Amino acid sequence: MLHHISLAVTDIERAAKFYDHTLAALGYVRVFEDLRPGEEDQAVGYGFAGQGDKFCIKQAEVSSASAGHGFHLAFSAPNQGAVHEFHKQALLHGGLDNGGPGPRSDYGPNYYASFVVDPDGHRLEAVINRAA
Repeated sequence: MLHHISLAVTDIERAAKFYDHTLAALGYVRVFEDLRPGEEDQAVGYGFAGQGDKFCIKQAEVSSASAGHGFHLAFSAPNQGAVHEFHKQALLHGGLDNGGPGPRSDYGPNYYASFVVDPDGHRLEAVINRAA
């Protein structure tokens, strides 16, 4: 259903560093960047190498960049190890723990995930939901 999604961030360089590391753990890479220090509408996009962006961060004024209450974004992970690496990289690069890697049987018998909050307050998840 979704083609792509964008999030507003207050510091594009800080956010790009965070997402470069956390999304790399899941196999996603920076597929484009429009970085012009000091200018508006800067952006960085992520997806699979050689393809378009599926996730984008965009520089916004502090007053207009806020994480929505109840907003949650889950990224697909290729395996449980990637769920662990996503969580580790997030914490190493300015994210906050919101639930360590592990099974979440209340979401289903094969649901394995970790949860973090990015430096701008966006709630993120890495998940694999298939039999091992």
